[in-house]
Amino acid sequence: MVAAISAARRKATVILLEHTDRVGKKILSTGNGKCNYTNKEQGLRYYRGENPAFVLPVFEQFGFEETIAFFKELGIYPKERNGYFYPASEQAAAVLDVLRMELERLGVYIVTECQIKEVKTTKKGFKITTNQENYYADKCIFACGLKAFPKSGSDGSAFSHIKALGHTFADIVPALVQLKAKQTFFKAIAGIRSDISVELYVEGKMISKDRGEVQLTEYGISGIPTFQISRYAAKALKQKKTVKAVLDFVPYMSKEELCQELEKRFLQYGEGKTCEDALVGLFQKKLIPLFLKENQISLKDKAEQLSKKKLHSLAAYCKAFSIDIIDTKGFEQAQVCAGGVKTEELCSETLESQLVSGLYFAGEVIDIDGMCGGYNLQWAWSSGYVAGMHAAQD
Repeated sequence: MVAAISAARRKATVILLEHTDRVGKKILSTGNGKCNYTNKEQGLRYYRGENPAFVLPVFEQFGFEETIAFFKELGIYPKERNGYFYPASEQAAAVLDVLRMELERLGVYIVTECQIKEVKTTKKGFKITTNQENYYADKCIFACGLKAFPKSGSDGSAFSHIKALGHTFADIVPALVQLKAKQTFFKAIAGIRSDISVELYVEGKMISKDRGEVQLTEYGISGIPTFQISRYAAKALKQKKTVKAVLDFVPYMSKEELCQELEKRFLQYGEGKTCEDALVGLFQKKLIPLFLKENQISLKDKAEQLSKKKLHSLAAYCKAFSIDIIDTKGFEQAQVCAGGVKTEELCSETLESQLVSGLYFAGEVIDIDGMCGGYNLQWAWSSGYVAGMHAAQD
């Protein structure tokens, strides 16, 4: 939609082909229905891919400031919350509505329920064969997403056409997605939300970490910190590598501080208490039986009789709770995908193909994905605007 608006504002005649029954469905699910459409904090560390620096020339042309101005002009008054930007109405539908109104104002011809059968180059540009009719164009922009949340329309159905034009893809895997663990004890602790630090290890090497509210589920782990590391887990799992997550349930204390706290609870103030009693108020109640059992400590043992060695072992366990990651929750649950058309095959200034003249790409279909916090939408707006701008220049 933004690519179409950008091109149409430069007096290009634009046809937008959409294979679902309406454009922009995916926007409605962003930000839990509130649409976190950008973030004040920007920089390379928020974007991933084989070459994250690919985003820089795009953002120089249409970045955060331009995005705020663009949507403000369309009617979206920005509401900031800790650097995260939402519409003042806090409705994702408003973002979709203003984009659709602008498409209509500019006279963009929208064709819905349009199934692409073939995209071929011609002497003058492109011939797009569909289930409705044939379309001819000087320029062609693929802004089709990848495979995340396929019910919204991004189901991978355009991949064969992109490959037929000579392009190749970096491995496509779910990102910003929940992770499944091998351990069976998760059913007993499901539903817990807590401030937890998560480190991801691949083949024994720590490659990513994050901290925040992690949700323990019956299948494994969820929550924003999980989402932030999930693309690396998914990539490694696809390559059949061993993946582990190490959870620190007490990230606000060092191991030494936790040892001292446990010694106080058990040895200094533990008289008349069981080992289970001694941990109440430090850990959520569902976690206490698991922590004690995994350290061969009986719940009903007298707290004051536990050895310092056992307490230190318990502290180490709570600071480095290791789980085996065996899968993700898949494309159906993923907010975005990692992977996509290889950036080495595109011009970073214009997003035009280096293989096919007049062919452009925008958004998630390119091998760039962002962290949680409005970064994937920022890449969508920026890459769409830049692709549309350059496609229309001729």
